[in-house]
Amino acid sequence: MASNKILVIDDTTVVRVKVREMLPPGNFEVLEAKDGVEGLNFILQEKLSLIMLDFLLPKMSGWEVFQQVQAHPELRKIPLVIMSGRKEEVTEKITEPFEYFEFLGKPFDQKQLISAIKLAMTKAKQPRPELVPVTAGVAVKNGTIATSGVANGTVVAPSVANAAMPTAASNATPIAANTPIATPSARGASDTEINALNEKIIKMQAEIDGLKKQLTQVVTFIKQKIK
Repeated sequence: MASNKILVIDDTTVVRVKVREMLPPGNFEVLEAKDGVEGLNFILQEKLSLIMLDFLLPKMSGWEVFQQVQAHPELRKIPLVIMSGRKEEVTEKITEPFEYFEFLGKPFDQKQLISAIKLAMTKAKQPRPELVPVTAGVAVKNGTIATSGVANGTVVAPSVANAAMPTAASNATPIAANTPIATPSARGASDTEINALNEKIIKMQAEIDGLKKQLTQVVTFIKQKIK
């Protein structure tokens, strides 16, 4: 049985097959997911050595999957390669430089694929700030995702319901049994206050996105007038 598992999450069969064929022969198994929900289920249930994630996916976008992975202290240790045909789609959500994952533009060749995987492996080993859980709450039921808790625009998922979390992403350094867990009193805020803050953050983000679009339209209009 393969000791290393690589998960390829992409809604295009050609891309999934291409990745499988380009990988050099070795002691690993390639898993395939055609949408974000299926991909997240694999991430929660399997012990993965690498995730290759398309940024635009049906049912649950690559951005949403990325948020779920990064919000969990174990899952975010898995080396990650984000794929997209348009890099600006990624940089709109995640600013460069990409410190903890590698970006792979589409289309790509075997050399670019192998290079991206190696860089992702290296970046995953870099130390990063510890997560501070806000609230627990990620459930995967019947192909749907239920979440609660947002910190700085990122969904926080310190625990996963109905999923075998002890086996997910345990290829990295395991979490010690005596690791302290934040309690409601330690967080210093009630769930009501946190939810209200979350709503304000979401509204502010929506307003910012709207202003960005308006600014782009104004710039485009000015350029056309200058021409």
